[in-house]
Amino acid sequence: MELRNEWKAFMEEDQGVGVIELVLVLVVLIGLVIIFKKQITTLLENIFKEINSQSKEVY
Repeated sequence: MELRNEWKAFMEEDQGVGVIELVLVLVVLIGLVIIFKKQITTLLENIFKEINSQSKEVY
């Protein structure tokens, strides 16, 4: 019975670590987006310009 309780406590503790890892990954991703916002915006604008220019060729 005691081993079962210890296993249950370990599994509950492990889930908490997963949440912390997820939050840290999100913080890093948000930080990267903030740092590279200008480059991302420029890249997306260029991609959409290319899509628009090639779609005009189809019509």
